[in-house]
Amino acid sequence: MKTALTSLARKTCLHPASNVTCPPQALSLYMHTLTTAAPPSDVFTANNNINLHAKRGDFHLAHQLFGQMPHRNIFSWSILVSGYAQHGKLEQSFRLFSQMLSHFTPNDFVYASLLPVCDYPHGMQLHGVAFKTGFVPWIYVANALIAMYWKNSNVMEAQKVFEEMNFRNLVTYNSMIKGLVQHENGYEAMTLFTRMLRDGVGFDRTTLLTLASSQSEGGDKKVLGLNFCLQLHCSAIKTGLVMDIGVVTSLIKGYSIFPAEIVACHRLFSETSGRYRDVVLWTGIMTASAEKDPEQVLVLFNQMRKEEDFYLDRYVLTALLKACANMVTEKTASSVHCQVLVSGFVNALELDNALVHAYARCGSIDNAEQVFTEMCSRDIVSWNSMLMAFAVHGKAEEALNSFKRMDVAPDESTFVALLSSCSHAGMVKEGTEIFDTMLEKYEIVPQLDHYACMIDILGRAGHLSEAQNIIMEMPMKPDYVIWSAFLGACRKHGDMNRANLASSKLKELDPENSLGYVMISNIYCTANSFNEGGFIRAKMDKAGVRKEPGLSWTEVGHRVHEFASGGHRQPQLKEIRAYIGELLIKLKNIGYVPDTSSVLFDVQEEHKEEQLHHHSEKLALVFSLMHDGNSSRGGDAIKIMKNIRICLDCHNFMRFASKLVEKVIIVRDAKRFHHFKEGACSCNDYW
Repeated sequence: MKTALTSLARKTCLHPASNVTCPPQALSLYMHTLTTAAPPSDVFTANNNINLHAKRGDFHLAHQLFGQMPHRNIFSWSILVSGYAQHGKLEQSFRLFSQMLSHFTPNDFVYASLLPVCDYPHGMQLHGVAFKTGFVPWIYVANALIAMYWKNSNVMEAQKVFEEMNFRNLVTYNSMIKGLVQHENGYEAMTLFTRMLRDGVGFDRTTLLTLASSQSEGGDKKVLGLNFCLQLHCSAIKTGLVMDIGVVTSLIKGYSIFPAEIVACHRLFSETSGRYRDVVLWTGIMTASAEKDPEQVLVLFNQMRKEEDFYLDRYVLTALLKACANMVTEKTASSVHCQVLVSGFVNALELDNALVHAYARCGSIDNAEQVFTEMCSRDIVSWNSMLMAFAVHGKAEEALNSFKRMDVAPDESTFVALLSSCSHAGMVKEGTEIFDTMLEKYEIVPQLDHYACMIDILGRAGHLSEAQNIIMEMPMKPDYVIWSAFLGACRKHGDMNRANLASSKLKELDPENSLGYVMISNIYCTANSFNEGGFIRAKMDKAGVRKEPGLSWTEVGHRVHEFASGGHRQPQLKEIRAYIGELLIKLKNIGYVPDTSSVLFDVQEEHKEEQLHHHSEKLALVFSLMHDGNSSRGGDAIKIMKNIRICLDCHNFMRFASKLVEKVIIVRDAKRFHHFKEGACSCNDYW
């Protein structure tokens, strides 16, 4: 005899069966229910059946059961409306909601289920219905309205709903903070966090993770300041959330945008010792270290492989390649490239883009171009990376030809790369044409970066009046980069009046930066006005502004060696000076003449020459020639990285040295790469 399931059994068993990951017993009951001839007689069991089908996405059966019900209550309608909504079926959900209005007044559950998936027109309609039925003040409905408006990028409406709420909970604040951060209003998000604390609403892990990301995401309003980052850190310590690995990772990302706080990043990481460190944390600390301490990234990577058995994902490899881009030679980039292939990431677009960037930044433009050429597919990042690589390596013609072959629409960064190429090559006509076509042909409005490139193009070519006119007529306020480019052009062409204007603007924009003082002082000294130059330096010292020291790096014997101008920290200084003396005799015999105009002090001519000999890049070159068999002619290229612009005398020194020792010498300074070969430079002495 077939035993029928009682209504109580259905009520007891069917409800948990609505979970997608239900046990076998529930599945058996589910199949039994499907084969039952008649629909359940009571509303509760029928609602559970509809919920079961809706959760599984079987809306045909769900709607069939709904249509067979002799009596429906508010929950019958709510279950099916929310089921459609949760599966992204907005039109069906809204149609059923409209039919429901003829029978029942919607409850807060219906509004809270339907609002988050609405587009703006549907959301506005639903907001109106909620207002008429008196549900807008309900906390769940108001929170859903805020989420809907943020999803549809309606900042004003989201803030209006928030301000009109009589009661706000943690979800309310988290939703507002998330929306503000996603729309790059980080300052407002932190202000709201302060208000949240003042109102006595506690925060949770989600709050801190969202706010910390506002420090490291892009956008004009991303940098809230170190004080805000410290406030988040203190809040995490007070609540114990600093023990959460995810929170630590976010704080590391937040601190990492402040270059001086790399120590804080490593301190946070070290405090997780003894706890489980996930791959996201390791990636975070490696990414934070990539620019300021790239060698440390390799140490961290090896430590990670030793301590944890992680599968290398594309994010770890991208962090490694980012570090490689800040190293002197391409040896490490080649090793990571091999690791990329071994890990199975062949034709991985993101990693190919990172490889192009890494090879180009560490001096191997040929390898960068080869990776680019062999890519199966390219996006705008691929093209922009290659165009910028050509730009900084002085290959303007290649950049312009590549632009003609682009199979994706250009963006703002594309034109920065193209204009930079023209700037480095002195291509005034081509650069002006590209700038004009941005808006006319591609409908891209020039931004500060594009104007800075145009100032550089015109200024370096001697068109200072035209450059100044652009600065005065541009639609936005000139920034530090604009005025520094103009000042550099004034220095090159000895225009004292315009240089004074640019210098004063730089001091206004960033009083603690030495550039405005140093460059105007150099202009005076170059014109033999040493008293005026000394006066500027004295003013700089009185203001507490410190000049960035000239540093150079080269790799010898698998180690990176650092050199400062003067060589006082170099243990082999005596040997280096002796070698320089011998090298100078040979260089002068083939035409090298020290350019003492680069010396900015009123001293005797022989003392000026002596000062020139101890510039950091010269020390790095000589050290490289002295070691590892590099003193022999030919062989691998010598690569030197420098933190500031190479001076005219050092540039001439490198040209003649490349001819004497028959080696390629590649110098990467703060602006570009100089490839010295057989007595000539890739910049054609225009930089």
